[in-house]
Amino acid sequence: MKVLLLNAGYATRLYPLTENMPKSLLPLGKKLIIDYILDSIDSLSDVSEIILISNSKFASMFQDWADSLDRTGKAPICVLDDGTNSPDNMRGAIGDIKFAIDEKKIDEDICIMAGDNIFTYDINEMYGFFKQKKYDTLVAINVPEKHQLQKLAVAILDDDGMILDMTEKPEEPKSHWGIYATYFYKRDTIKLIDTYLEEGNSPDAPGNFPSWLYKKCPVYAYKATGDCIDIGTLENYEKTKKEYENK
Repeated sequence: MKVLLLNAGYATRLYPLTENMPKSLLPLGKKLIIDYILDSIDSLSDVSEIILISNSKFASMFQDWADSLDRTGKAPICVLDDGTNSPDNMRGAIGDIKFAIDEKKIDEDICIMAGDNIFTYDINEMYGFFKQKKYDTLVAINVPEKHQLQKLAVAILDDDGMILDMTEKPEEPKSHWGIYATYFYKRDTIKLIDTYLEEGNSPDAPGNFPSWLYKKCPVYAYKATGDCIDIGTLENYEKTKKEYENK
């Protein structure tokens, strides 16, 4: 299984902090944001390679970070430059996924993750759910606040976790199950990304693809216990830094 880390954004809401530094390389406690994500990935079995997708502006910084790590006995990290250099010409998350699949000629199961979201749910349990179901799997967290759900993909699930309905950033959420940016896709599903894009669908938010996919084939959601923190503003970053000072 390959892991794709989406890191090609510019985090403009965090300017000036991220004008010359990618968000995921910002410090959080005694580590960088991306280090927490890497720890979770390293706990997974079956990972053959971690592919970090960056823009051209920050690719060398990610490469320096990757080169500084001791990866002995762990999956290698490949930093992939998507060739874009500003928020005006970004490929979008799904565009970057397609780019990485083509560049690396990926033909196996994939795990796709946002490279700048801190999460506390157990990714190993989610992976076990994916292997048990043998279907594409998303992560769902019960989110009570409507204003938070409006920023997410929101799903209606049956008792077994199968997605019955899913909408990206709804004005009126139909459930409290928010879908966060961790996805396990089967090898055969990768080919459907081409179909999705060829139909003219949005290459942006990664939740747009499974919102389309569940209508074509069964897609499940692992109902996770835990949180996911998207450090999207300077205020939110300072608050999260204080929480992680003693961790």
